[in-house]
This record gives sequence, C-alpha cells and structure tokens, in this order.
Amino acid sequence: MNKAQFEKRKKLICELVQDELYVPMKEKELAAFMQVKKEERGEFREVLEELLKEGKLTVTAKGKYIKPETDFYTGTFISNARGFGFVEVQGLEEDLYIPENRVNGAYHQDTVQVKLLPGQRGRRQEAEVTRILQRGTTQVVGIFRKSKNFGFVIPDNMKLPCDIFVPIERSKGAVEGHKVVVELTSYGEGHKKPEGKVVEIIGHINDPGVDILSIVRGYELPMEFEEKVLKQAERVASEVSEADRQGREDLRDVPMVTIDGEDAKDLDDAVSVSKEGANYCLGVHIADVTNYVQENSALDREALKRGTSVYLVDRVIPMLPHTLSNGICSLNEGVDRLALSCIMKISPKGEVVDYRIVESVIRVDRRMTYTSVKKILEDKDEEETKKYESLAPMFALMEELAKILRAKRKKRGSIDFDFPETKILLDPEGHPLEIKPYERNTATKIIEDFMLLANETVAQHFYWLEFPFVYRTHANPDPERIQQLGIFISNFGYGIKTTQEEIHPKEIQKLLGKIEGTPEEALISRLALRSMKQARYSVDCTGHFGLACQYYCHFTSPIRRYPDLQIHRIIKEQLRGRLKEERIRHYEEILPQVADRSSKMERRAEEAERETDKLKKVEYMEQHIGENFQGVVSGITGWGIYVELPNTVEGMIHVSSLQGDYFYYDEKNYEMIGRDTGKTYKLGQCLTVTVENTDRFARTIEFIEADGEMEEM
Repeated sequence: MNKAQFEKRKKLICELVQDELYVPMKEKELAAFMQVKKEERGEFREVLEELLKEGKLTVTAKGKYIKPETDFYTGTFISNARGFGFVEVQGLEEDLYIPENRVNGAYHQDTVQVKLLPGQRGRRQEAEVTRILQRGTTQVVGIFRKSKNFGFVIPDNMKLPCDIFVPIERSKGAVEGHKVVVELTSYGEGHKKPEGKVVEIIGHINDPGVDILSIVRGYELPMEFEEKVLKQAERVASEVSEADRQGREDLRDVPMVTIDGEDAKDLDDAVSVSKEGANYCLGVHIADVTNYVQENSALDREALKRGTSVYLVDRVIPMLPHTLSNGICSLNEGVDRLALSCIMKISPKGEVVDYRIVESVIRVDRRMTYTSVKKILEDKDEEETKKYESLAPMFALMEELAKILRAKRKKRGSIDFDFPETKILLDPEGHPLEIKPYERNTATKIIEDFMLLANETVAQHFYWLEFPFVYRTHANPDPERIQQLGIFISNFGYGIKTTQEEIHPKEIQKLLGKIEGTPEEALISRLALRSMKQARYSVDCTGHFGLACQYYCHFTSPIRRYPDLQIHRIIKEQLRGRLKEERIRHYEEILPQVADRSSKMERRAEEAERETDKLKKVEYMEQHIGENFQGVVSGITGWGIYVELPNTVEGMIHVSSLQGDYFYYDEKNYEMIGRDTGKTYKLGQCLTVTVENTDRFARTIEFIEADGEMEEM
C-alpha cells in the first residue's frame, strides 16, 4: 500500500465511524465490512494504529473502534520516579497528570490513549491511561548490579520508576559496576518488575569517557554513520567543477570572510559588506549543502533521522559525515564553493529596501576568528589590524551596520539575552578542570545580527509567496511563569508590566536593560529565559515572541540543522521555477512531519547537552565539598531551595536541612516560611552555602546554609 492509498483508507475509516448509522465493530468486523483482502490485514492494522495515535479513533474496553469522545486524548507518557506521570498532548497548553494507580502499565515515552477523570483535585487536569498505542522506550542505559542467581539494572534515567530484572544467562557477562544497555523484553505486569537482556556493555563506571557515552546511549544519539551513508558522502566531488558553476551568479570577486570560533571546522556561513551610496549591501552566503545531499538519499534520510548536530561537553555528534561538513560543504578560505546567497540592500535606518536570493559560487578571502575580529574592532590591536589591513575597512563597516540592525531590533522590542554561556574545560581523561563563562563579544554579535536578518528576510519572502515552508516560531510565555518572574525580580526592586495576562517582549527587553552591569544580571537573565516557551519548527508562520517579529526561519546552518537543509531545497526549486502543483503537494505532505521531528530532535539534543553539563558540574563540585560559596536563591519548591553560584552551578538546600524551625512552602508567593520564627527565604535572596554532598548518579549537588567565609570561584 503506497502513501496515497494509506491516507485514502484512513479517510474512509474516519468517515465510516463518524456516520450516524455506524455500529461499533472490532478489527476483524471492520476488515470484513470494508472488504479487506487477507494479505492486506497487516497493513489495515497499521492504518487503525495510526488513527489511534492521531486521536481520530478510540477503542472500547471490548476492543471495538469508535469515534473519540471529547474526554479522550492521545499523547506521550512521561513517567516520574515516584510512580505517577504526565501525558503531553499536542495542542493542549498543560500536560495531563496521571496518578500512580491510573498509569496502567504505561512506560516512559509510550504513546498512550488517556481518558479525563471527573473532578480536578490538583492544579492539573487528571487522566487515566486506557490504552498503550506504541512503546516509546525499548532500551535503557544503567548500572549493572549482580546478585547470586540474577542481575538487575538501575536506570540512569531518574524518570524510570524501577530497576530492570536481568536473568543471569542474558547478562552478556556483565559484572558489578558495568554501564550497560539493556533491551526490554517485558514491561512488567501487576507487581512484577520490567525484564530485559543486556545488548551492550559500555564500560565500567570508573573508566574515562563512560559517563558521557552512557548519556549518548541513553538519549539514543547515533554516533556512527552506516557504511552506505559514509560511501555516499565519499563519492561526493571534492572540488567545484565548471558544470557546478553553470547557471549560478559568480560572486568570487566579492570580498567576503567567514568568522567563527578557533576550533570550528564546519564553516557554513560567509559574510560580505560594502557601501552603495548611503545604503549598505550585506551578503549572507550559506553553503549549498543540498547540492550534495539529494532528497531521499541515504545521506538525507540519515540527516532527517538525526535532525541536528549535538554539541556535548567533550565531543560533537554531527548531522552529516565530516567528509561533507568539513570538506566540500565547508566554506574554506581560497577555494570555490557553491552557496545560496541572500543579498540585502539596507538603509541607514536598518530597513531592508531591496534584496535578492540567488544560487551562487563564492570564494572566501580569509577564515577569520571571533578573537581576531574582536582584537581589530574592540581592542584596536595594531598588529592584528596590520595583518588584515585589506579587510579592516570591511570589518569597520560590519560593526557600523550591526549596531544599526541591533538598534532597530531593540526599538521593536526584540529580547537579547546577553549572559555568558558556560564553558567547561576538561583534562585529557574527561575530568573538569574549570567552569567559566563563555563571553560574547563584538564579533560574535556581528555574525548573530547578520544571520538574524537573513533568516527574517528569507522567511518573509516565502510567507508572501504562499509556498509550503518551515518556519521557526516562538509563542508568548505562560502568564503563570511571567507572574513568577515578576515576584522574583521584585526582590531586587524591579518590575514588569502586563496587560490582561499578556506581556510584550519590550517589557522583558526593558528589564534586561535595567539589570545590565549589576551583580544579579546573569541570574535574572537566565530566569527570564526560563520563563519563555520553547521555540519550535512549524509550517505555520505564527511569529517569534523573543525576536518580536512576524516572520522567522532557520536558513543559515544547513550543515548542522535539518530544517535549514529542507528549506534550501524549497528555495532552489522556487528559483528554478520547479515549484509546480505536484511539488507543492509533496511539500505540503512531508513538511509537518519534518517540522515535528526536527523540533523533537532539537529537544533531545538540548537535553543531552544539558545532562552532560550537569554531570561535569557535579564532578567539579566534588572537589569543593565542605567549602563555602555565595549564591542566589534561584528556585523554591515544596522540598527545598535551589541556589545558583556565580559559575552557573546550581544546587539545593533540602527543606529538612533548614535549621531552627519547621519550614513550609508558600506556593502563591514562591516563598519558604518558618512556621514559628517567620523567617523567609525568597527568590533572588543572597545566601552563603556550604557544599554538603554531590551525587553523580542523580547529577545533583546538595548545599546547606552556612555562615563561614566564602571561597572564590
């Protein structure tokens, strides 16, 4: 059955069950009624399962298919170590809460059907799992523990509520303390534990690199490329031929540079700036990766599967093989490269008065680094300026234009979170030596400003053409989170205005302006960022709250992000006049899945990156147990107070560790209050803490309040 037939059969089943005369039927009865041949029964079951997953059908306790009632939903089950869970349902603002006695055998990441429960005892709507539609977790990473006659695996993922029983003959020779991958053979029924077999031994918990590798395996991040993918990448030409240049705009004489970090190898964006009278001419030239990654090829399918490159603390897991990303698709100095160029004419007020998007052939003059450009523009370093004498005037123009663009964005309310990212330095064995801020500078901001404008220009162009496209969207924040932020910043004497529970990005921007240069800047910036919703990919252009703009997409990194690669194909087909009815239908069909998968893979990458950072922060703080540090209260919950240190390390003071009183959590005002003394802990409050304990397994740091002298970080 091809895709068209599959969709047609889905439509017919939906129409049947919606009919007033429809009598609920089981799978066999439905198949007989619809005259499904015996050899097509397997495919018919797939159609039914797909409709269940989409929430267009539901099944009664007796196995009969009916149209969904209003209180039935389909979503992803997220388990909690304490037995209960949540179900994420697309389109619902809040997740549904599943009490422990209503989980009904659902496992973490399963696709489930749930029914809303009458009454609402907590803050969230409660529901019960009525059917498991698809298992989401098939393998688990954890520590192997050995008993006399059997083994068991303690999962690394704290969301999984119990250990996994492993029969000794299925342990693959694993010994006590091995990190293993276990494949689930049973999910546990009643009071039984899940059961599995060891399929891979990663190494011993004390072996160098095993900690990060366990996270990689736990998030199912594909490390190696299949042989056919590598061979396809190797077959790609290593040089641009005359045939490749045909039909492209020749921009090889236009002075342009790449500006990246010192250790960057995949250089996928080059920039050029010149003056045309009063106007600026900005060229953003992006590697034409789609020329080498054909649609539906092994390379393309692998890139879609991965969705994004993943940047862990000790390694990069690329979306495309290095043969491509560091070779023909990298805009290396002094060689011809194929590109997609967005060339914009910009007025002195920062308005794009004209632009064109073209297929081009380019040649980068110099491979510059952020450090080098900073030395020229910020430090006025004479030696560096002399070294790049011919390009120095263009860098000055870049700085001039970037300031204009930034001022224009600021005027409309765009939020610029200018706080340092964390850089964790490791020794050769992977142990953390130092945690320090990774500062942005003039050069990094220039590239950001230029990429933002190109992304906006391309998105706006395709929005008005009304062709299928993948946009980058960012919804307005939840009123509750903004309320919490407002309470937090009031402790520092700041405030934000909201109207009818809505907030304009300009208010966040004003707040960031007020805190600039203050000791609390990094903390408030980070908490303001946490109060925002996650940006995602969508086929609908619904605007970008953080950038305060209506049109936005990701165009500038096709080497490391699949949506960029996808829209490059659409752009090229449009430029070549090939975006006819058939191709439009094709993109309308595939883009919703591309956007959805890319959003999911981006979240997976971010979570893996965050977990590796947390792990190394815990390992770093192990060396400081018993020492005192000054921090700021960054979060308050019913079970304790979170405190963030200046180096971005966060730990918790458990409520039972608070001395001299019985403390309770005031949920309304986000405060911890002593019942007898009235002593209060508030968000934003400065505290001196002692590092009491660390737990690498749980990736947590325990603090207690202290009065001693604090250490320098």
